[in-house]
Amino acid sequence: MTRMRIKICGVTNVKDARACAELGADMIGFNFYPQSPRYIEPKAARQIIEAMSPESCAVGVFVNASVDEIRDVADVAAIRCIQLHGVTSPAICGELTREFRVIRAFSTDARFQPEEVSLFTDCDALVDAHHPNLRGGTGLTCDWLAARAARFFARFLILSGGLTDQNVAQAIATVGPHAVDVCSGVESAPGVKNHRALADFVAAVRTANSSMNAVPSS
Repeated sequence: MTRMRIKICGVTNVKDARACAELGADMIGFNFYPQSPRYIEPKAARQIIEAMSPESCAVGVFVNASVDEIRDVADVAAIRCIQLHGVTSPAICGELTREFRVIRAFSTDARFQPEEVSLFTDCDALVDAHHPNLRGGTGLTCDWLAARAARFFARFLILSGGLTDQNVAQAIATVGPHAVDVCSGVESAPGVKNHRALADFVAAVRTANSSMNAVPSS
């Protein structure tokens, strides 16, 4: 049985991180983009990460950050997985993959070409909705057909953008990702998770995953 991975992003406190981990989140994201309403200081993130179960992977989210900035923040926060938004070349990503697990984010705007994912051979790919000013956590739904096309070129595809417990099953069936990512869809306010919504989302993913893996009756 192929298990759908779950990433929960925009965590800002220990209580929410523990709730995510207890529900079985595989990845928990911390936003290091200062303009984000979910921004967290690297030292504060480290305190949360040290209180988390090691079974959940901590992911640092960056936007147009330099290699030195990424390394410095990752060292302070004690993270080994990074998610990169904005303009980051395949060469830079390749350099960073020597030190980190790298998730390269793509937005499904009018310029998005699914085949460009293949340029980042050593990276996982996250496909998100496009917003002119924000990077993630917008609540906007990405282009699922574009995401499905990108899956062919990705070694590991994470679907993001406007997912909730109400639409995630349809998204999984349409795109067939390896993982799903949620942020605003499980919040009561930016950076504050609604634990009931978290539980409902995880349950919806698990139900959809079981349906996909079910053996057809003869």
